[in-house]
Amino acid sequence: MKSLAAKRHPLSAAARQVQLLEDPVHDLPGFRETLERHGIRTLRSTALGTLQVNIGKMCNQTCVHCHVDAGPDRKERMDRPTMEACLQAIDAHQIGIVDITGGAPEMHPDFRWFVAEVRKRGARIIVRCNLTIIVSNKKYRDLPEFYRSQGVEVVCSLPFYTAGRTDRQRGDGVFERSIEALRLLNAVGYGTGDSDKVLNMVYNPAGAFLPGSQSDLEQQFKKALLKDHGISFDALFAITNLPISRFLEQLQKSGNYEEYMEKLVNAFNPVTVEGLMCRTMVSVGHDGMLYDCDFNQMLEMPLSAGMPRHIADLPNASVIGRNIVTGRHCYGCTAGAGSSCGGATT
Repeated sequence: MKSLAAKRHPLSAAARQVQLLEDPVHDLPGFRETLERHGIRTLRSTALGTLQVNIGKMCNQTCVHCHVDAGPDRKERMDRPTMEACLQAIDAHQIGIVDITGGAPEMHPDFRWFVAEVRKRGARIIVRCNLTIIVSNKKYRDLPEFYRSQGVEVVCSLPFYTAGRTDRQRGDGVFERSIEALRLLNAVGYGTGDSDKVLNMVYNPAGAFLPGSQSDLEQQFKKALLKDHGISFDALFAITNLPISRFLEQLQKSGNYEEYMEKLVNAFNPVTVEGLMCRTMVSVGHDGMLYDCDFNQMLEMPLSAGMPRHIADLPNASVIGRNIVTGRHCYGCTAGAGSSCGGATT
């Protein structure tokens, strides 16, 4: 029988996921245990080069692998004072890269204002775009021109270079709309080798397996998209699906959870640790709370004890050298060639 306290304070969805991932009955070693076995006693941050900012969870898509659990029904979004606090932190720490994500970040009413303010500070701006947002409504069709005017590096997601595999993961018609959006980006100079108009692609596996060789996948994508659609892009990032949110639910429903976790654990590669994105970045949630990475953010695992909790506290604090908060989901970033928001780490 559940206690009264449990009834009053049920675990959040994120807490339940953490509990599942850390459950010892799966007989998998903890991530810290594996690090120590390879002679890595502590995992610490080494710099603050990137501020990744999730400005909201609203999205025009509902993808089966989405670790953010984003969708059209999500109303959470960053308010203007929190955005201004992000700008203050960028100024205080002279942060060189600002990575703007969502949901579909472009749906935030202050998105363009925020991008313009970041640009004034001379930081490199990355926007993570799902492509279909560009052609979903006429008010977004000028996004390619806006990106160009602000020197934005566009990182777009396309599960595969064929309609069948893309639509199975993202929904009917997504591939066709993505191709239309890519053509609009190419038309203003993106993906043509211009360092001021960088267009990178993100590949996620469609199922419970690790991505193949990033360089091989990049060549396959480039050849197929150019031949079949006349589309070009700069680079491809192969990112491992982490067992979080919808993908975790999918693994459980399909009965592949334990097998997938075993794959990640068995593929642990200590060489990837040095290039982990958590070591040089801080992730900001829509409410301003701080995390080591976007994945910890979705699991509601804040920065380690003694570190600032909110972006408003970051300008006056140092987060370099902090202990990184880890869990079994971290095997996803250290398996095989490694995985980060910028693709393979080795």
